[in-house]
Amino acid sequence: MKYHPIDRDLFVKNRAKFTAQMKPNSVAVFNSNDIYPVSADSTLPFAQHRDIFYLSGVDQEESILLLYPNAPYEHLKQILFLKETNEHIAIWEGEKLTKDRAFEVSGIKSVIWLQDFHKTLKEVMTYAETMYINTNEHYRATIETETREARFVKWWKENYPAHKVEKSNPILQRLRSVKESEELDLIQKACDITEKGFRRVLNFTKPNVMEYEIEAEFAHEFLINRSKGFAYTPIIASGNNANVLHYIENNQQCKAGDLLLLDVGAEYANYSSDMTRTIPVSGKFNDRQKAVYNAVLRVKNEATKMLVPGNYWKQYHVEVGKIMTSELLGLGLIDKADVQNENPDWPAYKKYFMHGTSHHMGLDTHDYGLLHEPMQANMVFTVEPGIYIPAEGFGIRLEDDVVIQEKGEPFNLMRNIPIEVEEIESLMNS
Repeated sequence: MKYHPIDRDLFVKNRAKFTAQMKPNSVAVFNSNDIYPVSADSTLPFAQHRDIFYLSGVDQEESILLLYPNAPYEHLKQILFLKETNEHIAIWEGEKLTKDRAFEVSGIKSVIWLQDFHKTLKEVMTYAETMYINTNEHYRATIETETREARFVKWWKENYPAHKVEKSNPILQRLRSVKESEELDLIQKACDITEKGFRRVLNFTKPNVMEYEIEAEFAHEFLINRSKGFAYTPIIASGNNANVLHYIENNQQCKAGDLLLLDVGAEYANYSSDMTRTIPVSGKFNDRQKAVYNAVLRVKNEATKMLVPGNYWKQYHVEVGKIMTSELLGLGLIDKADVQNENPDWPAYKKYFMHGTSHHMGLDTHDYGLLHEPMQANMVFTVEPGIYIPAEGFGIRLEDDVVIQEKGEPFNLMRNIPIEVEEIESLMNS
């Protein structure tokens, strides 16, 4: 792995939190992701399933975690199953986890080779009454490919139909949404790498460069700072491309006088960052661009203040909509009649700001979190309002990642990333 080792105490704590929520005499199983094929013998790079990583720190394919806190024998309470390594694998694929190294990473003493998983599970199931299966219930998930986890669930139900079933996901949604201090440090590291990439791009951007050249500048800076790369597919959108919310072609030339929307974040140790900045290709905003930019910035600053314990995501977005409505009136993009006659289900401001303002962030860019439950301290949210004006040829979005505090305003993990008009212009012209 490129990232520095993570103290295993984090994963020990995470397992303790999860097992404390399990029903008596129950088992939970978590699988690594597959290595997904492309064609012939080509594969996509391996990306670990975030749940098994959260609970074990194991960042390797063909791994399984079993948790059975009420097991009659100590060696069955927490088990890691790993593919047995050998000299041939070491030569062709590189080092894999040994049993000793797996303990160092995870804090789990009982490590068994994967070939003995079914035999061990059969013994465990003779003692246990309930199985926690791990399904993907994220509100934005659309899955067409059968995952390793899904295959296991199907197999387990066929082979152990008499056991009770519980769901791991609601427990993990609550646990993963509230970050430990070690996790906040890792997310801060990802944000710091993103900052380095952005400062590099401020020096690089000028008329006639290609969007993909800017993408390459970010990638270079991320990789030399121990990141695997982008936390999500980057958006490098010049001019009217910024009005396509998920524009990812990044293949157009940046033209003089245009704005450039950059929705980019580095990952670090599987943790995400998620930043958006909008900069002038020529190094200076015109008056109209500056007016819209500062309106978006004011909305972001006011929205951030509302991310406090006890608030609810749905009502938060209603209040942000009111702030945006005021700014759009000031810019002349809507008028009072538009507001008076608006459809409550699609308010007038939605013509220019049609997406949400905030989402949970962590091991996933759109991280776990139950949106119908109140916000809590140590949750990490994005704040990302935007104004999109196709008729004027530009769109502006600004986004930071913040940590909710016990009291007061959130802590901004991107506080050091330039965002004020004057600072951006100064850096681009220095």
